[in-house]
Amino acid sequence: MKTIRQRGFFILFILLLGAVTPSFAKIFYSKNEAMELAFGKGTQVDLLSLFPDEHQIAKIEELAKVKLESGLFTFYVGKDKDKVLGYAAIETGTVRTKPETLMIVLTPDGELRNVTTLAFHEPPEYQPPERWFDQLYKRPLAEMDFNKGVDGISGATLSTRAAINSIRKVMAIYQVLVKDQGKN
Repeated sequence: MKTIRQRGFFILFILLLGAVTPSFAKIFYSKNEAMELAFGKGTQVDLLSLFPDEHQIAKIEELAKVKLESGLFTFYVGKDKDKVLGYAAIETGTVRTKPETLMIVLTPDGELRNVTTLAFHEPPEYQPPERWFDQLYKRPLAEMDFNKGVDGISGATLSTRAAINSIRKVMAIYQVLVKDQGKN
């Protein structure tokens, strides 16, 4: 009798363990693959490390409408000889309780050119499809908002909000730290 009961508890434990630890995590691209997607195979990619002061942080937060978590930002600068092809940033943020990692690519002028999901650890149905990002391309930072014409996705509200926050942050960092300082 005790053996059957122990087996029952073991089976219940295994079933509960499966329900508690879902395997949603999906990594789509490595950093090297992401750089190829952003700038093309064989393109020179330089690191641009940025350290904003308190005034710049305040300006970035105002433009981005998000609180910054770090005082160090890195852009990957794609170059063909000495010509800048664009800027890419890899941003990881929490959606509900788990992270998503996006590569946000800007043109040399700071327009949003592309967003690629590099990793997504929430359930797949919460992930915004690539076509959702299409509505954001070439949209100015001031209009990168659900109240200004950006459509959300039912069932992926938190994912789309997290993506918009990451995009606004990257665009604001570009505007404050790169654009007006002659680094492009």
